[in-house]
Formats: sequence, C-alpha cells, structure tokens
Amino acid sequence: MAPKKKTSIMKWVRKSQQSAKIAEPVTENKTSSIMSDLSLLADSVSELHLSSSPSQLATKESVPDWSLLPEELLHIISENLEDCFDVIHARSVCRPWRSILPFPSWLLRTRYSLPSFARLPRKSKGFCTLEKFPMFLVRVRAPASASTYEYYLGGIDQDKSEDHMELPSPPIQCTVKVKIGESDPTLMNILDCQIFSLGYQYRMVGWDPESLSRKFRAVAFLPLNREGGGGGFVVLLGYYRDLFVLTSAEMRWIRLERISTAVCSDIVTFRGRFYVDFLNGDTFVFDPYCLEATPLMPSEISNCGSVNYLVPSGNDELYLVEVIIPRNTDVLDFSRLTLRVSRLDEEAGEWVEVTDLGDRVLFIGQPGNVSCSAKELPDGCGLSGDSVLMTYEPWKVTHPYRYGVQTGREEDELNCWRFSTENRVTILGTSPVVALQVER
Repeated sequence: MAPKKKTSIMKWVRKSQQSAKIAEPVTENKTSSIMSDLSLLADSVSELHLSSSPSQLATKESVPDWSLLPEELLHIISENLEDCFDVIHARSVCRPWRSILPFPSWLLRTRYSLPSFARLPRKSKGFCTLEKFPMFLVRVRAPASASTYEYYLGGIDQDKSEDHMELPSPPIQCTVKVKIGESDPTLMNILDCQIFSLGYQYRMVGWDPESLSRKFRAVAFLPLNREGGGGGFVVLLGYYRDLFVLTSAEMRWIRLERISTAVCSDIVTFRGRFYVDFLNGDTFVFDPYCLEATPLMPSEISNCGSVNYLVPSGNDELYLVEVIIPRNTDVLDFSRLTLRVSRLDEEAGEWVEVTDLGDRVLFIGQPGNVSCSAKELPDGCGLSGDSVLMTYEPWKVTHPYRYGVQTGREEDELNCWRFSTENRVTILGTSPVVALQVER
C-alpha cells in the first residue's frame, strides 16, 4: 500500500475505534486502564486510559465486528502506522487487534537492576533499579482564536494491566490522566493532541531515601558499543561532591578521583560520552571506556553568581545554559536574572557563546533538561523557537527567555538572554507532570 494512503487508513482506524464491538456485556469493574503512563520523576504516575461515555455505552446499535478483519490487512495497516500513538489508537479497537499489533517499542521502558546502598558507598543493601523512559511534549489543540495554550511535559510507559483487561463497549477514547496541584486527577482526551518526542531520560528508583535523597544529584547511562564489547554498559552517578561509576563487567560502584571542589550539578550524555557539570561552573567530559576526565573551557568567566545547566539537543548540539544572578553592590539581585547560552565545540574542547538557537526551545527543569523543535508548532501557539523556558520557577509564573530583549532601562545589558514579556507562562503543576499554560 502506498504511503499516500496513510491518512485514509488512519481515518478508517479511528472510525473502527468508535465502532468496535465486544460481544460480552461490560460492567464497571471491566473498564480499566490499557495503555500508558505519563509521569515525571515522581512517585505518583498518571495513566493513559480507555474511557467511554455512559450514555453511549447504553446505546444499542448494529455495527460491524472489526475483530473479524483479515489478519493480512491488519499487517498492511501496521506497516503504514509511522506514529507510535497511531499504533496505540489502533490497538484500542479490540482484543484481536491488540494481539496482532505489537506495543510500540519506542514507548517501552528499559530497566537495569543495580546494587543499591544503605550508606553510599560503604555498605551495600540489596538492589535498586535504573530506569530509561521516553519523554514527550504534549500540546492540547486549541481553536485558532484561543488566547491560551496548554502543554504537558513527561514520560510515557505501557500499563501492565493492558493484556489482562476486558475492553469496554464502543465508543473508545484515548485519554491521559493528569493531576494539577492539589486538584483531583482528571482525564484529558489526547486523540487530537500534538505530541513531540524529546528523547529519553534516566532515573534511579529503589534507593534508601534516608541516605541518598539529599545527596543524590544525577545519573547517566551509556552502552559500550566497541567491537567485541557485547551488551556492556557504564553508569555514572553524581553523589554530592563525588562521582561513582558502575560497569556491567564488575557490577559494583567505584568512587572516582575527585575532580572539583564543588557539588555535582548535572550529568548528561552526548555522542557517546559523559558530560558532568558542577555548581561552581566546572564542566568535564568523560570517556566511558577509560573514564578519564577532560576539563572544558568556559566561554567567559563570570564575576556574578550563576547556576549552570546542560541541555542536549538530540545528537546535534550540546548547550550550556548559565543562569546569572547580577550583583547589586554586595548582594545578589535575583530580580534581574539573565542567561548566557553556549554551544559545545567538541574539536576545540570549549564552550562557544551563541545568540541564536534557531527553531529550538530549551526546557530547563525536571525531570531533565530537554530541547524541542518549534517549527511544527502553529504560528501564535505561544512556544516559539529561539527561546529558553525554565519550568521550575518558584513564583509559578515566568516568560520565555530571548536574546537582546529591550527592557527600557539604560543600565540593562542587551547582549544577553532575559525574559520577554510577550508570552506569559503559568506553571500549573510539576508533579506528576509539568503542566504549562502559555498566553499568546
């Protein structure tokens, strides 16, 4: 079947979703979640569900039994479903469809069982889990005349109950459960949402919260792909001022020689190497095979207080975002934060300051710093390219940072990134998802 038929196929799939017929009567205890979890690095997890309208459930209609569709045709359909969420929608039609169409591998989480600690690193205590999960930005579609737009930032996972549930009667909707602030969880239909892939993030689960929660800083994972290396891997963990490494060959944590006097701030991977940032501005690159650290030269030494963040943009670029707190005489002035953004020059081994991010939006916050292309977003939807958005603001209201913003104050430097008042961003919640409301 030619690719140009994909649109009509998806219309047909969605029609079949609404027409799916289950011979067995449905009770309330049979209507359960079947698809995915949407979560940040938090204990609570929001779940993707199938939901149906009670009034529509009661409607008796004679509709085709889509479960009788020939298996050969289903395989043809599956080959033309490029978007992993289209596959999820197709799987929700009926049980036979779900048994033939595999769950999208891109949405599956990978988990590694690693030694845990009671008091790192002196005493071992059982095992913990390193979990790899895919990240997405979900934009709720709104009318062209809308003045506000909603976004959700989080990770997605398959619901373990999917293969053990009874399907509800038609119609079926694809929904996500979200919880904002102290409100009760609510269901949001994502069938028509715009969804952007943001790569993967890692988190450690199962450690002793009394010993690790306050000093654990960051963790990153790299596979060892050298010829003859098999399926080996290396994990680098930041614990206060120390770095610990674990290899699949030894499966034990080893403390590395201290390379900075400051507390570890962040660890990311980029093009097969580890990059480590410290609160005093020190940044280093680690080779995952020999674990030798090489310092990266800053683009400029700042006399102000600053906090640094590493932001990978896929496999294309690695950015360093410095949040600079200007000094007002002997006091740090938090009311006039500015940013300096630099790009890694791998060949020179240094950071090069940039004034233009192209179509990229850099997100700074939990569960990790990510980059998204804004070129596919409709004009006027609030999140435009060439901007930096911090999602951890304590005041719950912020603005995208842009370069060269005019403030109207003569003393304000133009050659920096500062927030623009064009689009106001309200942070509705950060757990279990980052929920943003952007005003145009």
